[in-house]
Amino acid sequence: MEVREDDEDFENPVDMMFKELKKKNPNHFAVRQYTKFKLSAGKTAKSILVSCGARLAPFDIQELREITAYDELALDTLGDKILLHPEDPKDERYRKTAPFLIMSDTDSTFNFLISMVYSQLFNLLCEKADDEYGGRLPVHVRCLIDEAANIGQIPNLEKLVATIRSREISACLVWQAKSQIKAIYKDNADTIVGNVDSQIFLGGSEPTTLKELNTALGKETIDMFNTSDTRGYSPSYGTNYQKTGHDLASIDELAVLDGGKCIL
Repeated sequence: MEVREDDEDFENPVDMMFKELKKKNPNHFAVRQYTKFKLSAGKTAKSILVSCGARLAPFDIQELREITAYDELALDTLGDKILLHPEDPKDERYRKTAPFLIMSDTDSTFNFLISMVYSQLFNLLCEKADDEYGGRLPVHVRCLIDEAANIGQIPNLEKLVATIRSREISACLVWQAKSQIKAIYKDNADTIVGNVDSQIFLGGSEPTTLKELNTALGKETIDMFNTSDTRGYSPSYGTNYQKTGHDLASIDELAVLDGGKCIL
């Protein structure tokens, strides 16, 4: 697609395609959006195209274009109750589906694909739950998102974790440390953590995670006895009893948590 800064009347093949589409359907969504793009000056339009080309650079790879050319995931059917033998009214067994999304944890080039799949999955299932099933899917859909820090940012995750639960959808986000959440989701990190139903700590040594967990666990009440025994010309003996607070699990104790234990 070519844009000439010194000739704003120049028409490239894409301009001609949209001109033909405009004749057939002037109110087409693509036509309306392209018209806004054409309002920019030649230099601005060129800058937009360069930015667009950089974002779409991964699609220069033939294998990636083939993967995304058609849909074979059928994400909107994951929450459907599809019987294995619908011809037998007594057989209530239904088909179970477990898609696996496997991506390199050292190369982030294609991370956007995983984020895009999860974004579409949540949106499609929420819409289907509302439109066809009265707000709840007939089959619970559980997403086990391991190494969540290595798949990039899932759009609107802070809103999704608060709304998908009521549609029979759950997401188990696995992080190495809470600092990873803050690095990716910035100001929305606390919202994401606050909207999850449960948290499981399997061990770690990251200071921020340990400090927040120590605070969340709070304190326990313990009984403290102090005794004093003074010997000499005037011997004396005293006992002091009091109740005090003590960390349920100190930061040091959390840092050396037994690998066979966890904190829920």
